[in-house]
Amino acid sequence: MKNKKVYRVRAKSLDSQGRGVVSFNHSMIPVPGLLPGELAQIVLYRKGDETLGRILSIVEKSGERAEAVCSWSQKCGGCQLWSLNYEAQLKFKQEQVARLFNTVKNVGSVLGMDDFAGYRHKVHASFGRDGKGRIIAGIYEEHSHRILPVTDCRIQDPRANAIIEEICREMEEYKIQPYDEDTGRGMLRHVLIRSGYKTGQIMVVFVVATLNFPKGAVLGKNLRKKFPDIRTIVYNQNNKKTSMVLGKDQETIFGPGYIEDELCGMTFQISPKSFYQVNPKQAEVLYTKAMEMAKLTKQDRVLDTYCGTGTITLIAAKYAGEVTGVELNRSAVEDARINAGKNHMDHVTFVCADAARYMEQAQAVSSRYSVVIMDPPRSGSNPVFLNALGKMKPDRIIYISCNPATQKRDVDFLKRYGYRIDALQPVDMFPVTAEIENIALLRRGREKHK
Repeated sequence: MKNKKVYRVRAKSLDSQGRGVVSFNHSMIPVPGLLPGELAQIVLYRKGDETLGRILSIVEKSGERAEAVCSWSQKCGGCQLWSLNYEAQLKFKQEQVARLFNTVKNVGSVLGMDDFAGYRHKVHASFGRDGKGRIIAGIYEEHSHRILPVTDCRIQDPRANAIIEEICREMEEYKIQPYDEDTGRGMLRHVLIRSGYKTGQIMVVFVVATLNFPKGAVLGKNLRKKFPDIRTIVYNQNNKKTSMVLGKDQETIFGPGYIEDELCGMTFQISPKSFYQVNPKQAEVLYTKAMEMAKLTKQDRVLDTYCGTGTITLIAAKYAGEVTGVELNRSAVEDARINAGKNHMDHVTFVCADAARYMEQAQAVSSRYSVVIMDPPRSGSNPVFLNALGKMKPDRIIYISCNPATQKRDVDFLKRYGYRIDALQPVDMFPVTAEIENIALLRRGREKHK
């Protein structure tokens, strides 16, 4: 901090990323960790194209400030709301949704969690060395490729934390070299750990430079001995210069290559690349609420678009007479069909196709669905899909989104086809982060305004 000027500022509000905002020289400067109303001493710094404030000391604290329980919270960037108590976090998320959908009357209160410790059941760590040459594992510091050796993340499954710590110890003992992205040398690049919330089963995926990993045998054997919940171990090869964790090729070296978990009373198979909610406990809340809003009956024909491995599709099939899931990813469709078999759902069909094209074809042959469920990626949907959806004219649309901003954009697009928001329900799927999941029920007709 040498030669940096210190400023005394007061935060006015939080931005959409949960950062305190201060007024400085006619500009609004984000200060991560600062809360509305707090007075602090800060210094300014540049990160990419943005000017930010770094807190030196807080002179006046907010009553909504939480005591930091993680020593890495100000560096990793993963938990943007670490300084807010949980009640205030839910209030912040409620306000985000209310601000976006400011004309909608029927907005439910955010559904939060009673206890969110260890809620992440999908954990990834990268390997490297610290300044003293010791092997470390952890997450990348925000906006960098510098590894922070976080071994006790409070929102990750604690068993995953323990496994990662043990892998580091065994790498030192058996001289397993961490992969260096710059030189292309070394063996072990990442580890991906997935765990079942209800079943407790654990999958360990070693992301390696080559599938020829002789020392992996003893590493896997020792891990299974110390952690008997490990049901399968997979090697995945990724030696490319990429930010993607998993590569294309993989090999199962122990167990079936997948784990199982239970969600809403149903069994799901989870492979290394399968989409499955990282917070399965809260996913039950999300999907149960979505079904309540849809009010499905045995007379309903349901189309689940962007269906992935069929989680929502199969849950909807418990209530509807006929359900079709559409997904472009072939391996996801294969998993979905396996999951349908596991749950004895013979009135469910999975189609490997682009959802928009499928709907256009269905409309051409006068095939009508009474309910369409959509859970697109963070970027939202696209005009081709939305036009096809509007022309199909389902009675109800359930739109689940992890990005209310793109959800709002898409909903506004559907208004040209006569659809209006009947109800909104935010769900806190990712406590301590600025992310919010939102369910929108759309019907044809007038919107319920404030």
